[in-house]
Amino acid sequence: MLFTVAMAGLGLLLTMFGTTGHGAAERSTGTPAPGVYGGPGTGAPPSARLGWGFTHTEYSADRGTAAAEGSADKLLAAQPLPQNQAIMGWGSDNPEPSPGRYDFSGLDSRIALIRRTGGTPVITLCCAPDWMKGGTSGTTDWSRIEAAPTPDHYADFADLAAKVAHRYPDVHDFIVWNEFKGFWNDSAQRWDYEDYTRLYNLVYRAVKAVNAQNLVGGPYLNMDSVPPGTKDNASSVSGPWGSLDQRVLDALDYWMRNKAGADFLVVDGSSTTHDGALVPDDFNATQKFHDLSRWLRQDTGLPLWWAEWYVKPDHTVWPENRLMAVQATAMMQLAEGGTDTAFYWNPESESGDCSGCLWTGTEADQRGGTPLPMLDLLRRFAAVFPPGAQLSTPAVDNANVIALGSGRTLLAVNTTDQQTTAHIDGATVNLAPYAVSWTTR
Repeated sequence: MLFTVAMAGLGLLLTMFGTTGHGAAERSTGTPAPGVYGGPGTGAPPSARLGWGFTHTEYSADRGTAAAEGSADKLLAAQPLPQNQAIMGWGSDNPEPSPGRYDFSGLDSRIALIRRTGGTPVITLCCAPDWMKGGTSGTTDWSRIEAAPTPDHYADFADLAAKVAHRYPDVHDFIVWNEFKGFWNDSAQRWDYEDYTRLYNLVYRAVKAVNAQNLVGGPYLNMDSVPPGTKDNASSVSGPWGSLDQRVLDALDYWMRNKAGADFLVVDGSSTTHDGALVPDDFNATQKFHDLSRWLRQDTGLPLWWAEWYVKPDHTVWPENRLMAVQATAMMQLAEGGTDTAFYWNPESESGDCSGCLWTGTEADQRGGTPLPMLDLLRRFAAVFPPGAQLSTPAVDNANVIALGSGRTLLAVNTTDQQTTAHIDGATVNLAPYAVSWTTR
């Protein structure tokens, strides 16, 4: 990129799992009717290079007023994107409240939304029913959504994963678990990567047994890092931004050496430090995405997926133009680092009043389902910078402006809160404060 950067680690962002509350929808316990969710051979061919998409969270466009849902459907269908959904939590009910008794109503609703809007469906195989993790059969305690299955139920979770893969035969991309939830060994102060890998291998084989063309990836590790100068838990994977946490590196190394197989590598993370600081500032901190993406691609040799990526401290609110500018910068860094697939965590709220949301909430009022700035950025970026796009770094005479090109399209970002002018590849561009500018060369 065209600016000097330094970065430091990231804080764990585990606050957006939520509960579902889908209510009294008809419970779907059998096999979907033909043509409802696709069938063998339908949909796009399996690919580990999906490009830019988003993840559904607790409130999405499958619930609300008919008018708002219809508006959201048209909006998403206008330029279909990859869409990711978890099997439990984040808008989906407990899929197996008791052994052998299934409730796919919430997941059916989300998959139906993805299908009718033309998106490429991705399923995250997380989280686990209560009876698989020491809870009472037939109940759901959403406060324990982060708990992992106990080892004696790993095979049961793999069976559930196979049931999901069989139920949605046109879904071919599966992520195993989420951020090592429940796999932290508190006494040893490290990740329990041995048990996660045991679970992963069982799930990998179960999903592949349903359809050998299914693509499966993990380990969905949070790329936590420590600031420059920190000695505790600092690994050799380092740069001006700091060092990758050695405990993350240990977990990744073990999984790579002991996995049954993988079609892609899954990680997530933020440009913040452990304590939520942005070092040296909000824009320059995003260099971390570039550096780690490039290293991960080279070290593992696998297609790289970022299941989540964040650019600001949790529970902070920025003006929309500043947020969009930093988001655009992060996406440029991810693209230049060689990312194959990246999902934006859509922070939809029930009220529809949400910084960084992709569309207005469909439960709010008749105005729900209308596009917001982040959706425009995501769709433009997906169209101009798909996986494998030939990227170019234009010449810029202004240190406060960054730019990235592909073909005849140029994306430029003003990283300041002041109006500015830059000469980009010889052309004069006037940029409003925190402007995200698309031009044709």
